[in-house]
Amino acid sequence: MTATPDLVVLNGSALTFDDARPRAEAVAVAGGRILALGDTASIRAMAGPATQVIDAAGGSILPGFIDSHVHLFGGSVELGYLDLFGVAGFDAVTRAVRARAAAEPDTPLVFAVQADYAMFGPGHRTTRHDLDRVLPDRPFAMFAADHHTIWANTAALERAGLLHGGATETGSEIVMGADGLAEGELREPGAYAPVLALTPHGGRDLAGLVTGKNPEPAATPAERARDLDALRRGLAHCAAHGITGLHNMDGNFYTMELLAELEAAGELICRTEVPFHFKTVDSLDRFEEAEEMRRRWASDRLWCRRVKMFMDGVIESHTALMLEPYPGSDHDGDAVFEPEQFNAACIEADRRGLQIATHAIGDLAVRRTLDGYEAARRANGARDARHRIEHIETLHPDDLPRFAALGVAASYQPGHAPVGHIYTPGAIAPHLHERQHALAYGWQSLRDSGARVAFSTDWPVIKVDTMATLRAAVAPLRMPAPWVDQRQTLGDALRSMTLDNAWLEFNEDRKGRLAPGCMADIVVMRDDLEAMDPDGFESTGTAVTISGGAVTFRA
Repeated sequence: MTATPDLVVLNGSALTFDDARPRAEAVAVAGGRILALGDTASIRAMAGPATQVIDAAGGSILPGFIDSHVHLFGGSVELGYLDLFGVAGFDAVTRAVRARAAAEPDTPLVFAVQADYAMFGPGHRTTRHDLDRVLPDRPFAMFAADHHTIWANTAALERAGLLHGGATETGSEIVMGADGLAEGELREPGAYAPVLALTPHGGRDLAGLVTGKNPEPAATPAERARDLDALRRGLAHCAAHGITGLHNMDGNFYTMELLAELEAAGELICRTEVPFHFKTVDSLDRFEEAEEMRRRWASDRLWCRRVKMFMDGVIESHTALMLEPYPGSDHDGDAVFEPEQFNAACIEADRRGLQIATHAIGDLAVRRTLDGYEAARRANGARDARHRIEHIETLHPDDLPRFAALGVAASYQPGHAPVGHIYTPGAIAPHLHERQHALAYGWQSLRDSGARVAFSTDWPVIKVDTMATLRAAVAPLRMPAPWVDQRQTLGDALRSMTLDNAWLEFNEDRKGRLAPGCMADIVVMRDDLEAMDPDGFESTGTAVTISGGAVTFRA
């Protein structure tokens, strides 16, 4: 006898990503799993008096979105910071910062996020002197949108103990001036960590990124409660965008413990994978901690099976590692790992059965990452490892076929690209040679090569807005040659935000699609996406989000 559904969604247009039944009008859910799909009449007939009924009103019904590259703790905390996205020019920045400073008279550091590298004018490099003019009498710092640079005023540098410079790890830099003092530009986590320690959360939100270890000193009970509240807000924010799953890109035991506490209370409303972060200062025996994380957390809602590493920085600060120097420069970027150390780390992680995700933006960084994965395959034998490379903003043509050949997934963030409707379209071109344009942000080129392509946001680098990501992928801006049109079909883009991301976590048989027996992770959109002009995707949004059969958001 067929079970009575706990919940049904009727009157929609379902894209299931299930080959057995690609389309449906309605979905029935029981016990946290999808019970049946069909037309509205047949699914309505299954409902009982206690069944919750959701009317999709013609909107798209999709598998819940899985954002496969986020920084959950940091993004959650940053919802409370001053947001400078789109704010440019000295006067506008000053007004915004001084208004926030007046509203927070007791905060030890006025902190802003989403600062643009060119916010004080094209070609102008921001220094502490600029920020001293913005806020002269209190510590003030601001995060670049990409989270690879912090700029700090003199008071903040003094408070953080960085005005006279200091030691940093490989790949990080405190930029020094001719006067022997820090200029205020702090590149990469090893340089800016002391500034983060001054923020209201004491840098605990980014400890999993900066050190990969637990915060020091340990959080007090009051600080822990504050961190939990921030995570609750962040999870609710994600659910409001139709997200039911997250792949976190930084991690430590403290983050896992917080999320486990939320899971135990029934408050972890997005299924979350958290990695072990391996850094250049670590010895290979630290992978024992990765295995401990894997043993301790292995539920359907919270787990760890992955290692995260960084190979380079970002293009805008010329820390992305390139095959040749940047235009007009003799600098070719900064390697976080040297090849021998990276290869050894890949071999060891792969030997232990761990998946690897590596940040690689420059074309040499991508090549060295592929080399590391290939070294692991030679050493340990071929397996279904599903290693991944994050960002891939430049790529040499010789490395294009290596993704499919090695079974490496390409993890992209469409909103990061100059065609993505978020950043200034022409801002990146001066940093690249013309020959690099054709495969810059080359989503379709990699898809055509046979590689698995996954889409995400890298929140809080950009907003965790699934419709903004979809628009960037399906309706990107047109760029002149030699830029190549990398636009996606709607079906491919949605698959890369659902089923392909489930594949990345080895869960494609249980989630990322709408089929009987799969987890009831579902999003109902306000409109039928297939009937919309893709340029209008950001005008619609989520009507209802369902995770494990429970409604986690309703507009």
